Amino acid sequence: MNTIQKKIWMLAGIVIVMMFAIWLALTFYNQKMQDQYNDILQRYLQMNEVTASSQQTVTNLNDYLSNPTARSATTLASSQQRLQDAQASLMELRNADNEFSLTNYSNMIESFTETVERSAAFSEQGENDIAASEFTEANRMSVYISEMTLSIFNSELRTYERFYRDIIRQSQELNTMGILLLSLTSVLLLLFTYLFSLSITKPVHQLTKAANELAKGRFDQPIRVNSNDEISFLAKTFDHMRVNINKLILEIQQKAQVESELQESQLLLQQSQMRHLQSQINPHFLFNTLNTLSKKAYLDGAEDTSDLLVSVAGLLRYNLKRLDHTVTLEEEAHVLTQYMDIQKARFSDRLTFHIDLDQSALLYQMPSLTLQPLIENAVIHGIEPKEEDGEIWFRIKDEEQYIRVEIEDNGQGMDGNKIEQLLKGGIVPQEGHATGIGFANVAKRLQLFYGNDDVVEIESTPHVGTKIILKLPKVMEVESYV
Repeated sequence: MNTIQKKIWMLAGIVIVMMFAIWLALTFYNQKMQDQYNDILQRYLQMNEVTASSQQTVTNLNDYLSNPTARSATTLASSQQRLQDAQASLMELRNADNEFSLTNYSNMIESFTETVERSAAFSEQGENDIAASEFTEANRMSVYISEMTLSIFNSELRTYERFYRDIIRQSQELNTMGILLLSLTSVLLLLFTYLFSLSITKPVHQLTKAANELAKGRFDQPIRVNSNDEISFLAKTFDHMRVNINKLILEIQQKAQVESELQESQLLLQQSQMRHLQSQINPHFLFNTLNTLSKKAYLDGAEDTSDLLVSVAGLLRYNLKRLDHTVTLEEEAHVLTQYMDIQKARFSDRLTFHIDLDQSALLYQMPSLTLQPLIENAVIHGIEPKEEDGEIWFRIKDEEQYIRVEIEDNGQGMDGNKIEQLLKGGIVPQEGHATGIGFANVAKRLQLFYGNDDVVEIESTPHVGTKIILKLPKVMEVESYV
């Protein structure tokens, strides 16, 4: 991962490399021009050294002729050696343009050297006149060497005139190149600086935009930052925090929904219990039951009356159970049969009750006091209005995936609007209900118990009849569901 510190060091390194490259280029061209100047100057200095050495040799020769001592002889020999060294270095400057002139120049120096040696030799032999004559010749040749040096200087100047102009042109080009390099370096540095700043500011801008989205409560949008430095790590951490906050919000919402459903369930339970308690002392229901029992006792013997009393006692005892407890389908079917025994005694031949139970399905659990309110609706709303031939069917079937419970009557039936009102609780239980629990309350309890909204169905046709269908999931060993 490239850190911001690495990027800064990289930018500094690029700047240093570019400045070093410019310095190398300028130094190279400057050194090249300096070498060219030094070469020309060295040629002139070497030629001037020949002239100066020849003149010094003449002076030392004159001293030796005037005062022939060992010291003057040594000084003369030294000047002669200096002249020979200058002659040797001068020959290194030979080229196609000056070869002839330098050859003559070199021959002139050799002749001058020989003349100086002859003058010194004649002086040692005591032939002073000849020595003086040779000295005069050496002096004349020294002057000629000086003139020849100036002539070669002029020839060199003409030869290197174009070279001088090239040096001047190169100097101007060097200035131009310096300006261009400076401009190019400035542009490149600006470009690198812009890219470097963009690599930092763009991820920061993306992170700021993501933070604004989070501030608006949009936790479902992922945070993406195109970077490979600390900002990218910060963005990933920020996105992980966003995911955790989003999960926490969803958990809080789900918990609030569960608490709301629990409160609603508790409210329904309280309402059911209140109606249940009210139904236990419902005067109208007790009056109808006792009236039926008295008529039955009058018309029949004591045995039938006893059976009817047993059914009433069982029904009342079952209704005293808490609504938050579960029972088996067998218990619900048994109390429903007791209820129908009472209703058959009441309606006599006007009511026929059919029962069809699948024994394999009776052990599964369901909320208590669920089927009785449904069959009460069938009796009160379906059979009571009929004068004769009232029929109710009660079926329990073990399907492959669920238990199917059907309560069907051939009563008045209802239309779609009434079915909708019944499901929403718009129809309040009337007098004559033993439980006082409405149909919507029963449906809601079943939905809460099984955690499924698709539990209750109603099929009804006006003046034909109504069928209530329960699709109960197979649940066992549940003691309480609230």
